Amino acid sequence: MDKRNWIELSQDADTGIESIRAHFQGHAYDPHWHDSFLVGVTEQGVQQFNCRRVRHLSTPGKVFMLEPGEIHDGHAPTDEGFTYSMLYLDPRWLEREVFALFEDAPANSQPGFADTLSQDPGLATAIYQAFQVLHEGDLRIVRQSALDALLGSLTCHLDWRKRQGVDPRLPLVAQVARDYLHAHAYEDIGLDDVAQACGVDRFRLTRAFKAAFGLAPHAYLIQLRLAKARQLLARGGSPAQVASALGFADQSHMGRWFRRAYQLTPADYRKRCSNLPD
Repeated sequence: MDKRNWIELSQDADTGIESIRAHFQGHAYDPHWHDSFLVGVTEQGVQQFNCRRVRHLSTPGKVFMLEPGEIHDGHAPTDEGFTYSMLYLDPRWLEREVFALFEDAPANSQPGFADTLSQDPGLATAIYQAFQVLHEGDLRIVRQSALDALLGSLTCHLDWRKRQGVDPRLPLVAQVARDYLHAHAYEDIGLDDVAQACGVDRFRLTRAFKAAFGLAPHAYLIQLRLAKARQLLARGGSPAQVASALGFADQSHMGRWFRRAYQLTPADYRKRCSNLPD
């Protein structure tokens, strides 16, 4: 990592929530996604990122919210860089807690974020307070109280979406390709295999996929593997074992992609989440 950049990361043992505080100058990270809900606050500088086909600028005090699977990148457009604090909320935990708050939640629905950026000082305070107590490993009752306050502040920023297997906004070929990639995520598949499953040629497949998801099929496949790598590393799996299990050519291959997406090495991420030595 560039010496000008730094990351502090910890994971709450009770909820699995990761708390991250980081500073970046210049390029922060390549397009990627997480399998968690992300809520954070920009503390200093200008945080620029692309998400939902829009370029966003988050300045001090602004809240940013991303759903699982939303592709985003990161860049500092000013020389001073930017600093932020952020929580990675496990989707199962969030859904369970939110459904407990919303007794009249619509049937067959799931929560999502209405907006990517918000100027809500109450929510910003709730995020930062929850971040502090989780990051510092405060008493369990203090952590739970802070999370309850965060959930209460988040409720007015959530919307409800009907669960559906097919997204009518996306072309069918892109959805079939995505499903194929998920089903064969850790196999040594080729673009021809995906195209054949979709009934189109490679070039039409790639155009449709990039238009739908913002990434080429191979980059999407890498992100699937990286999301799983985070889970396995956090549970204590060694980088070599994880790389082999997920179909990377070797540990170095996984490490290069991991650093580009998260600005951490797999070994460093494992150590910070599991407290195990390298």
